[in-house]
Parts: sequence; structure tokens; C-alpha cells
Amino acid sequence: MKFLGIVLMCVVAAVVYGVLHDQVTARVCVEYFTVAHPRVVDSDDPTVLGLVWGVVATWWAGLLLGLPLAVAARVGSRPQRSVRSLVRPVLVLLALMAVFAAVSGVVGFVLARSGTVMLPDTLKEQTPAAKWPAMQASALAHQASYNVAFIGGGMLIAWVWVSRKRWRETKRPASPPAAPGAG
Repeated sequence: MKFLGIVLMCVVAAVVYGVLHDQVTARVCVEYFTVAHPRVVDSDDPTVLGLVWGVVATWWAGLLLGLPLAVAARVGSRPQRSVRSLVRPVLVLLALMAVFAAVSGVVGFVLARSGTVMLPDTLKEQTPAAKWPAMQASALAHQASYNVAFIGGGMLIAWVWVSRKRWRETKRPASPPAAPGAG
């Protein structure tokens, strides 16, 4: 049951992050969801799009993190990690994703506004020119989130596996007390 708890925690964390992230990017550039993505909901409302895409685009990423993280935390003869012991590391990963997304979004906006980076022709044709920098900002913010999630997630899985070995080495029981009268 604890194995599934880790998987569920990762899926929920990914979806919550995705919804919050998409609430921001849908307000930066709603066209990112209405032009650059297939229609999964018949709405142009940023709140609706952020909710729907926040779930659709992230539940599977949470599953892809949760399954190997649960294996790294629970399988084998090493001391096992609890769901609770993994909450903070997962939150740190999400915070890093948010920071990289924000920085990438700003960089994308500035580069697109200066003309250094351009949208693909298919997106340029369907997006008002005034929205091109915002489209680029949203695209780079999303790409940064995924990149950090996959790289950081892999590092987190490895860290959890190694931490179980170190935990065993540092948490060895003390020598049994000497028998009374021995000595």
C-alpha cells in the first residue's frame, strides 16, 4: 500500500503543479492552448483550459516519476522510505521546475520580442503577431518544466535509492549491552 501511496503522491503533485502552471500560462497566452494544441475542450476560457490541460498534460508525468520512485524507495532489502519522507524532495523538484519555467518564459518572451527567436510558420499564421512573444514565453516555460521534471526526477530517483544504502550504514544498531556481571 505504501508503494501505491508514493505513486499517488507523485501523480497528485504533478497534476496540482500542472494546473497551477497552466493557470499562469493560459493567461500569458491563451493561444498556446487554442492554437498550438489540439482541442480537448470546447472553450477559450483560460481558467477552463488551465484546469483541463493541467490534468491532461501532467498526470502521466506524475506516474512516470511515481513508479520508479516507489521502486527506488520501497523495493529490495535496504531500509524503506515512506511517502512522508519523499514529500519534501518532491516539493523541491516542483519548486525548481517553477523557477526554471519562470526564467525560461521571461527569456523566451525577450528573445521573441527582439526577433532573435521566431515561432514556426504554422503557429505564426494562426497567432496574432502581437501574441508571438507571449506564445514563445508559454512554450519555453512548458518545455523547461518538462525538462527539469525528467532530469530532476531521474536525479531524485537515484538519490532516493542511494539514500537508502547510506541510511542503513549510518543507522546500524548499537552493539548490544554487555551482560550483567561481565567484565
